[in-house]
Amino acid sequence: MKKRVLITILIVVLLGLAIVAGLFIYAKFFENKDNDSKSEPTSSTDNSNDNNNNKEPEVKQPVNTSMLFTGDVLLSEYVLSNYNSKGIDGVVEGSLREDMVNADFAMVNEEFPFSNRGTKAPDKQYTFRVDPKYVSIFKELGIDAVGLANNHVLDFGKEALEDTFTTLNNAGILFTGSGNNLAEASKLVVCDKNGVKVGIVAASRVIPVVEWNVKNSQPGVFTAYDPTDLIGVVQKAKTECDLVYVMIHWGTEHTDKLEEYQKTIGHQLIDAGADGVIGAHPHVVQGIERYNGKPIFYSLGNYIFNQNIERTFALKIDYDNVNKTPNYSLIPAKAVGATTRKMSSEEASSLYSYLNSISTDVSIDEGGNVK
Repeated sequence: MKKRVLITILIVVLLGLAIVAGLFIYAKFFENKDNDSKSEPTSSTDNSNDNNNNKEPEVKQPVNTSMLFTGDVLLSEYVLSNYNSKGIDGVVEGSLREDMVNADFAMVNEEFPFSNRGTKAPDKQYTFRVDPKYVSIFKELGIDAVGLANNHVLDFGKEALEDTFTTLNNAGILFTGSGNNLAEASKLVVCDKNGVKVGIVAASRVIPVVEWNVKNSQPGVFTAYDPTDLIGVVQKAKTECDLVYVMIHWGTEHTDKLEEYQKTIGHQLIDAGADGVIGAHPHVVQGIERYNGKPIFYSLGNYIFNQNIERTFALKIDYDNVNKTPNYSLIPAKAVGATTRKMSSEEASSLYSYLNSISTDVSIDEGGNVK
């Protein structure tokens, strides 16, 4: 009897131990599983946080294409004297020069031929010609293209104009407005940067004799006395480019009063698809007009010329590649002692007030922004 009791007790104890052991193993199993299941996402989250901390959030910044245009440029004896003695600082001061160099595209109206050859035009009061070696000035100023449609590129005849083509080509500077035939003279200069394509063509409504017209004699100037060809170029360019601008030589010298034909041609060019018109020749600034939402800058004035320039400005166009809109602003400038430099804030404010008084349907704020 005692033996049976002992066996029974032993069996109960063993069963109890087995149950306890089973429960212990069961508990440990699920504890490890829980730990494993928790540790994996925690590790993943930690790595993710580390990656986020190490990597800047991707913010797509707008990319702007900046273009800069100026009015008449003549490398006169005063300008060359400064360059020979002071270098490029004697031509355009540092801050203004940086604006030119840093632009994606910079273009000026070249009011002379690069040449040492040719015969001076007869019966012409002012004739200009510059040694081709001074194309280095254009390179140092960051000039990418020039307009050659004006009343001085043939001052020393066809040889000098041909030398100009050669000089600019060798320097890698684009040009429009003159050529060996109509197709060349009316060819677009193209700025293709940051995904935006801008076409610019130059033409002149001012030449001294009809023989300068490329249709009458070659090489010659693309003219706009009859704007039909120019309008056709603009219309075609608009099918190929995001933006189209016309650099035109027109108006009467030394006055801010517009000729009626300037308004007529300006409006025709906008109607044809031009996004803006940029004028030169009067040697002084003229007003700005907004026509059908597009700007006409009737004259930017002299930019680099003789000893002193009372007021001028470089036109800056910032194209917002995200919103697909051009924004216009002015960089006010003047020349003293044949060096072109930025105006003081007071001088700039005076220029803006003056332009506002002679402009139509635009306003220029104190930052030089054209609204």
